[in-house]
Amino acid sequence: MKSRYRICNWSEYHAALEARGSLTVWIDEGVLSAWKNKQKTGKRGASNTYSDL
Repeated sequence: MKSRYRICNWSEYHAALEARGSLTVWIDEGVLSAWKNKQKTGKRGASNTYSDL
């Protein structure tokens, strides 16, 4: 027979579910502005090429 796991501390369990998969990334504004491609392609929509930065 398969054993069942019962949750005893619901507040801790809920906090763990909210934190699961959370990722924080800090990007400097200078890097972000230099990364965007400012060259016009002459076509509609945004260009999908970016700098190597």
